[in-house]
Amino acid sequence: MKLKTALMATALTSAAYAAQAQEVTVMSWGGAYTKSQVEAYHKPFTAETGIRVNSVDADNPATPIKAQVEAGNVSIDVADVEFSDAVRLCDEGLLEPIDVSMLPDAPDGTPATEDFIEGALQDCAVASIVWSTVYAYNSSNVDGTPTTIADFFDTEKFPGKRGVRKSAKATLEMALMADGVPAGEVYEVLETDEGIDRAFAVLDTIKDDIVWWEAGAQPPQLLADGEVVMSTAYNGRIFNAAVAEGQPLEIVWDGQILDFDLFVVPKGAPNKDAAMQFIAFSTDTQRLADQASWISYGPARMSSGELVGTFMDGETEMATHMPTAEANMGNALVNNFEFWVDMDAELNERFNSWLAQ
Repeated sequence: MKLKTALMATALTSAAYAAQAQEVTVMSWGGAYTKSQVEAYHKPFTAETGIRVNSVDADNPATPIKAQVEAGNVSIDVADVEFSDAVRLCDEGLLEPIDVSMLPDAPDGTPATEDFIEGALQDCAVASIVWSTVYAYNSSNVDGTPTTIADFFDTEKFPGKRGVRKSAKATLEMALMADGVPAGEVYEVLETDEGIDRAFAVLDTIKDDIVWWEAGAQPPQLLADGEVVMSTAYNGRIFNAAVAEGQPLEIVWDGQILDFDLFVVPKGAPNKDAAMQFIAFSTDTQRLADQASWISYGPARMSSGELVGTFMDGETEMATHMPTAEANMGNALVNNFEFWVDMDAELNERFNSWLAQ
């Protein structure tokens, strides 16, 4: 009897230790964005479940997934990726399907499938935020006030270097809008050879003045250091630099490009069950609202909106800083993920050839 009792105690202790030792590795984009996730998701998740979260970053978390899955050596459990990458990776069979029935209802009982913004739930992905690519300027280094996307490409009116993401996506759309293409017609134009040529012709006008960036933390630093006078950027990164760090940076919302970021689980993730548990926890109503108090990205659930209050300084109201605020949507373009799933390889090949010219 004593032996049996001892064996049971040992088994229970081992089970408890296994639960405590469980972990999940989450890959994101770094900087202020990862910090917002650590505070709103990681720490509360560990406190509630005992599952440790290992936070790792990449310039683009979608990039390592294909290599890891194909090599059969997956170390990522959850990755935060852009919409078109989520769809493409899912289509290629590189992601685990996600059962949306596991997602918690809204506080009023509204099912998650009705509470998430349209498009936020995909076969292999669950959105957490709505963000945008904007451009910003350092008011200390610019004479006058840029107000339109065309001003970004006007180096005569506003002289100085421009920071631009080293990618075709968003860069080509902004170029066309600067050239007078209405937001609602951008992808129709970009689907034609003439439209692609037109976008690159606009980029040609500032090519010698461009400083290329690849990581989201770079544009605020380039602006603060005076290496560029304007830069395209993720809106939340500029908000953090301006409000949390006191940098004299201003966002121009005209020509912004809205997009989702979504959580995905790579095929063969070593901690798949914990990964799914993390996603369900992190995309509930309260958690998405909590993240919006750390960085100015809009929650992907409608029920989270009314819970968004002030920034962590206790003073700055977050609502007006969201890309989806009515005042910021005057000339906004919603990223066409289907277009980029189909055209990403072709247009980036063209973009890289243009860079090399």
